[in-house]
Amino acid sequence: MITVTPSAAKQIIESAKQGGMLGMPLRIAVTRLENGSFHYALGFDDNHHEGDKTFPSEGIDIVVAPPSLELASGMVIDYVDIDGGKEIIFINPNDPDQKKPD
Repeated sequence: MITVTPSAAKQIIESAKQGGMLGMPLRIAVTRLENGSFHYALGFDDNHHEGDKTFPSEGIDIVVAPPSLELASGMVIDYVDIDGGKEIIFINPNDPDQKKPD
């Protein structure tokens, strides 16, 4: 399961409105790089592919393709203050480089 915090949901919905993509699912991809670190990508995508899994959270449908499922399992998407700016972050228990946010 993947969850979105209320703060992140508000930002994601606002971004979708601004881009004319309100109501479209948010596709999340997680890949492991050669050095073992994780790379995250997200974007609005209304294409359905075989094997996609959907996780509804805070009014947003999150879609994940099979190659990312194991890497993203248990992940939380949040929107937080970092160094005076707001950013989307991925809190992922599977990521070996994961640092707890303050």
